[in-house]
Amino acid sequence: MDERAAIPVTLPRDNPTQSYWQLEVDGIADLRTTDSLPSEAETVIIGSGITGAAVAYHLTNHGPRDIVMLEARQACSGATGRNGGHTKAPSYLSYRSSARAFGSEEAVKILRLEQKNKRRLHEIAREHNLECESNPCTTMDVVYDAKQWDSARESIAAIQEAMPPGDDDAKYTFHSADEVREKYYCGQGQGGMNENICGGITYEAGSINSYKYTIGVLKMCLDRGMNLQTNTPATSVTRLPEGGYKVKTRSRGTIIAQRVVLATNAYTANLLPKFQGIIVPLRGHVTAQRPGLNMPKDGLPGSYTFFYETGYDYMIPRPQTATFGGDIVIGGRLASAPSSGLYEYGTTDDTTADQATMRDLGGVLPRYFGENWGADDPEGRVRTQWTGIMGYGPDGLPFVGEMPGEKNLWVAASFQGHGMVMCWESARALVEMMEGRDNEELRSWFPDAYRITEPRFHLKFEGRKRGAR
Repeated sequence: MDERAAIPVTLPRDNPTQSYWQLEVDGIADLRTTDSLPSEAETVIIGSGITGAAVAYHLTNHGPRDIVMLEARQACSGATGRNGGHTKAPSYLSYRSSARAFGSEEAVKILRLEQKNKRRLHEIAREHNLECESNPCTTMDVVYDAKQWDSARESIAAIQEAMPPGDDDAKYTFHSADEVREKYYCGQGQGGMNENICGGITYEAGSINSYKYTIGVLKMCLDRGMNLQTNTPATSVTRLPEGGYKVKTRSRGTIIAQRVVLATNAYTANLLPKFQGIIVPLRGHVTAQRPGLNMPKDGLPGSYTFFYETGYDYMIPRPQTATFGGDIVIGGRLASAPSSGLYEYGTTDDTTADQATMRDLGGVLPRYFGENWGADDPEGRVRTQWTGIMGYGPDGLPFVGEMPGEKNLWVAASFQGHGMVMCWESARALVEMMEGRDNEELRSWFPDAYRITEPRFHLKFEGRKRGAR
């Protein structure tokens, strides 16, 4: 892993695989608000995914601001536009490790942020009438590994002991193996895995078209006066002696900013070498598949994650009213790649895919659903497949805040494949810090463990710490 973490992080690659969510790109995909790059701005945000969009949204919530957003490729073409569309916070997976590291109060704060973030995305979609297939739903975790099943039960018991009785953030329901098979269509046959089910856990989650959601937020920010410059990769950020920063781009000159926000997730070390080996890219694989002919015609009861000894797969059924309604988006299978996925770390190459991983993703749904899958759709099982680059840190937590010793250089990155349940509230907290409101109210809900501190740069990266996204 040391060698993989040491691979120099590049800029986002040209000509990435085509994401399912971007089969039809939005009209602002290649937008440059002004023909030339402005010479200066109050705030430059680098990155147009969910984090950058959320920072701009919160900065402009109380009136127009002088913001220029730089994007290396098309708008929202990175991890946000390439994920699985899950708004799922499986907080129980990391709760006990957080409690051991930071204490139960901080662990509860982390859990509550994820739950609030998940709900807030869907609230924003409703409030602003964003056409993004917002779908709050129940999720089912199907567990095939006895050790993980025991750990899940112990972790949920610890959460419920630490939180008030009946707290919505601590509501989980356990299901027997028979219930999982009967109520959630995890059938037998077709080489099925389901004789090995230990049990299942359901709780609140959701699905969303993250690309459409983020594009919708970006359009709101454009209406508020933000200047978006796509296909404009930033190549360096340099502090000026008189204060502020010079941001150099690859081919469009430089811009001077009073403050800079890096919403660059996996790519952060390309601009800030201090993050090399600290925020490490990890390539994820995702497919969109047509449902088998025996699957329920009105759709599955919610989203799923399937936990097995060597990893997990996450699965989101598309709403019936969506384009390609009923399609099943499934990603994961990291352990299918050579050396159990080792060579997926350190790469920023989303122009290609590991064929063994894609083959396994293309074949796994009949194994999970057995005879309930049936024959494949006459048009074929896999509609499309793609890859995306996530950012992982050594302690399994985001880095949010001002860079030590670098006044007005701000970062929100390293979202551990869980961006849709971390980024929005992390961006809100970052804006509070930027605007001079880093006070007790902020500390009452935003985890100190997420903040950028010097000791975190001395941690050793040993691989993915978190579970299903």
